[in-house]
Amino acid sequence: MSDFSAQVFQNPYLPENGEHVNAVLTIQCSAVQNRPDPLTLGAIIDCSGSMGEGRRIQQAKKAVAALIEVLPEAAHFFVIAGNHEAQLVVPSGPATAQNKVMALSGLQAINATGGTAVSQWLHAARAQFRSSRPGIHRAVLLTDGKNDNSDPLDQVLAECAGQFQVDARGVGLDWQPDQLRKIAEKLLGSVDIVADPDHLQADFLGILKSALGKAIAEVKIRLWTPQGAKVEFLKLVSPEISDITPLARTDPAQPQIQEYPTGAWGKETRDYHLCLRVKPGKVGQRMLAGRVTVLTVLNGQEAKLAEAQVLAEWTDDEARSTLINNQVAHYTGQAQLAQSIQEGIQAQRNGDVDLATTKLGLAYKLAQDSGNEETTRLLKKVVDVIDPERGTVRLKSSIDHADAMTLDTRSTRTRRIEK
Repeated sequence: MSDFSAQVFQNPYLPENGEHVNAVLTIQCSAVQNRPDPLTLGAIIDCSGSMGEGRRIQQAKKAVAALIEVLPEAAHFFVIAGNHEAQLVVPSGPATAQNKVMALSGLQAINATGGTAVSQWLHAARAQFRSSRPGIHRAVLLTDGKNDNSDPLDQVLAECAGQFQVDARGVGLDWQPDQLRKIAEKLLGSVDIVADPDHLQADFLGILKSALGKAIAEVKIRLWTPQGAKVEFLKLVSPEISDITPLARTDPAQPQIQEYPTGAWGKETRDYHLCLRVKPGKVGQRMLAGRVTVLTVLNGQEAKLAEAQVLAEWTDDEARSTLINNQVAHYTGQAQLAQSIQEGIQAQRNGDVDLATTKLGLAYKLAQDSGNEETTRLLKKVVDVIDPERGTVRLKSSIDHADAMTLDTRSTRTRRIEK
């Protein structure tokens, strides 16, 4: 079916009575051999009143039209226009010439009016995916503003988790990165900014290319831990940072086993940072701290794709127990980098120049030290570098809002290092 592998990178040695085990899990799909699972793609487009400003609604409709026109006939699709409610422009169906014409006609009738209730849009998308054939379920969601405060977004995200994936995009500069990050994290997708509406078409076509590159609809990580152990966190750390710990599914009859959805896969590699807390041990004691199994469903039956083990061994050799695995150290730094950027940009928005300078200076040093060239480039758009070795920076006297938004939105992108 496909070639999967799983490797664990860690330092298994703990000091006497040590209890935290850290490991980086690398999962790779090197080839997909059989016919891929079919794709259903949903386009969820903000049509609230603010989208009428400038060229946003016009360019959004053009981008969706371009997406529909190049959809292969084997794919299914639907379109939802959202404001304070969700309007189904075209229901889920095959990408035939007739359905494409109907969708393009429906797009032209969309007007920008009303408020923003993202939960309504996602609820409608969930209904369409539930009525669709099994396979890869993916949606692109575009918005230009802040979600209404009264909107029960968290509740709907919980209902949608595991049903479909969402690539969230913010157009313009009036939306909130934290809100779209939450949607993308809960629904195993991506988040990005499209500051200029003229770039929407290229971005949407890139999302379609990514979706067509997936072949296996659902892959999950099953994690077994011994009695008394606890999962502190499991985070995707490459190609970007996303905490999937809250997505864990547990069978009350098997409390030592937790399962984590990872979404659809193609030919790709992903890294996950796993942190376990185990019962403290004595010098010389060894244990299996965790067993990781990578699974999918094939013809209605579970199929094991790969397996790996996380180990722990207690020692009184300080040189062994204090050594940090370079993979763990790298991704711990990348997580700190993302946090420093987000805190620095928020401080800059709040007018706290000193805190913003401190946080973005730390971010610059972390980006430099880890070789994260993309983030370094984005940071240089909002700070002047005084001392690159120490991470001493000064906020630019005039910061372009688009540059600050882009840095914030893309702060979770990481750089891989060679194993």
